[in-house]
Amino acid sequence: MKIPLLDLGSQLTPLRDEIIEAVTNVIDSTTYIQGPEVLALENEVAEYCNAACAIGVSSGTDALLVSLMALGIGPGDRVLTTSYSFFATMGVILRCGATPVFADIDPTSFNIDPSAMAVILEKDTKKTIKAIIPVHLYGQCADMGEIMALSKKHDIPVIEDAAQAIGADYPSASGEWLRSGSIGLAGCFSFFPSKNLGGIGDGGMVVSNNIEFGERIRKLRNHGAEPKYYHAEIGGNFRLDPIQATVLRIKLKHLEKWHAARRSNAKTYNDLLSKTSLVSDDIITLPTAVYQDQAEQSAAPTINHHIYNQYVLTVDKRDDLVSFLKSKDIGCEIYYPLCLHEQECLANIIEKPVLTHSESAARSTIALPIYPELTFEMQNYVVDTIITFYKD
Repeated sequence: MKIPLLDLGSQLTPLRDEIIEAVTNVIDSTTYIQGPEVLALENEVAEYCNAACAIGVSSGTDALLVSLMALGIGPGDRVLTTSYSFFATMGVILRCGATPVFADIDPTSFNIDPSAMAVILEKDTKKTIKAIIPVHLYGQCADMGEIMALSKKHDIPVIEDAAQAIGADYPSASGEWLRSGSIGLAGCFSFFPSKNLGGIGDGGMVVSNNIEFGERIRKLRNHGAEPKYYHAEIGGNFRLDPIQATVLRIKLKHLEKWHAARRSNAKTYNDLLSKTSLVSDDIITLPTAVYQDQAEQSAAPTINHHIYNQYVLTVDKRDDLVSFLKSKDIGCEIYYPLCLHEQECLANIIEKPVLTHSESAARSTIALPIYPELTFEMQNYVVDTIITFYKD
């Protein structure tokens, strides 16, 4: 049985005719830059994320970059973030001429650890840390209550890297569930095709409850022009393509059921793997949905405590397991084999920190197929193959 890590074709099939018609309408309109489809998507995403405004941009990376530009981040500044993330999280900091500062992760959630952040911030006596970028990894929010408390204490803005977590919810201390991206000053999303809400190419979005900050993003995404041809500052070409916008509008209508299907698939994996001795013998550690209990006790009808952009196990003999699964036509991936602080491009920029939990995760985690269209038979085959590997 061949099981890809992600099967975009199975998602496309029922939407194909609607997408082709919508894309054709954009082509026939001859409005190829910005336009009504982009504006409509911005309004719909803002509503979905419980944000005051949303600004479509060219990618998740550019969403982060333009947000740092809007804050005026530059040479001499430092930005606190996690080392266990995709390169873009660090790359945008470096592109601004600033320096990344890394806090270790919580080994249970894989998200940045607020207690580790607190230690770093207390040592920043010269106040050179000018922004905080927590990453909502794998579709589960970082501990934003603690992070926002640190933000307030040290007067440092928070830009949420929510590239993998559109629609994920976080339980606030008041009991209200807050949506990813709407908690800090701004939230940044990616519409890369592999995301839960993916386009047919690159795309991204910045959301914010600060209208003034949102308008600054809107100006900077278009070369900093206001009005046209008048540039008081330097921005970039970060515009979202209307063809991407029209496809994303169609997909957004299905996003909640796709989140639910991914959670259902995660439960199936958990149930199947829990029946084996691999979990009890600590050969495999299942992913922890840290807010699941609170979600189940909530009176709200639907809480996206985790949207499972990835389903990630911690395993023994990880690299050998990856090779074995691929030899059996089972797609899998390592997110991420090398921490950001270990990347060669950073070697002469910072002194390498000690990040035990981040490095451990990079050496021992594996992502299994989790897309909504997976069948029970496919998941059962994946688990049986894993069992076979460890028995042999």
